[in-house]
Amino acid sequence: MPTAPQSTAPIGVFDSGVGGLTVLHELLVALPQEDFLYVGDSARFPYGDRTPAQLRAFSRQIADVLLERGAKLIVVACNSATSSALQDLTAHVAHSGCGVDVIGVVGPESNLAVAQTRSGRIGVLATPATVASGAYERAVLAADPLVKLTSVACPQLARISQDGAPITEADVDLARMYCAPLREAHVDTAILGCTHYPFVGALLQRLLGPQVALITSGTAIARRVQHALSTRELITPRTGEGSYSFLCTGDADAFAEVGSRFLQLPMGAVDHVELADASTSEVPA
Repeated sequence: MPTAPQSTAPIGVFDSGVGGLTVLHELLVALPQEDFLYVGDSARFPYGDRTPAQLRAFSRQIADVLLERGAKLIVVACNSATSSALQDLTAHVAHSGCGVDVIGVVGPESNLAVAQTRSGRIGVLATPATVASGAYERAVLAADPLVKLTSVACPQLARISQDGAPITEADVDLARMYCAPLREAHVDTAILGCTHYPFVGALLQRLLGPQVALITSGTAIARRVQHALSTRELITPRTGEGSYSFLCTGDADAFAEVGSRFLQLPMGAVDHVELADASTSEVPA
């Protein structure tokens, strides 16, 4: 029988690349005593172009890696994976009998956006997979059915962030095109529905205008994680600083170089983890 999670065990976090480090940054600030283990699936980036069946297969695979390393909680720091795979992944982890909770980014972000808006007009910038899933529509309208939601698929925006290259005028024009429907809808709140997007947050804020509040995953998910740990009595008894470590499926040196800008803290060593090819895997809905 699997053992129950221990309070001294690490919190597992995963994303398709370095974008989820923006979420990890907020977790490290909000929960400095906790240990964290982050998996970046950079070899299969971007998730936003994957099918729901592939995202379910990838998410199961990475969750198993985290569980093997004793994670006491799993945070899906990827909006595409959360949108397409969270329900399946939660059932998969529950079936293992380990008693580990799974938390995704869409619900906390949506609730925060509904609480923030004054006009009831909310925009979402997200990957094609996330927009196609309808996850934000369901989450936002569940929180407030009167909200008017405008969703825009941004197929190239995550790549700008992941590459870590200087932003070009072509990138600005691309972002301007993505932001145009939100400006036309007069939104006062915009959800950055991909954990890579905070890297270009200043650009998006300029294009949308200072009156538009940008909602990111980090702050919202940190609150949810704190609540989950407290409810499960899994808050670490440690009083000093915890540790954090990294695994990635692609080039470890490249991951560390770009990731340090997202994390805004020293990265240290990044270890490579080899996962079986699941690019053609089909996990039924």
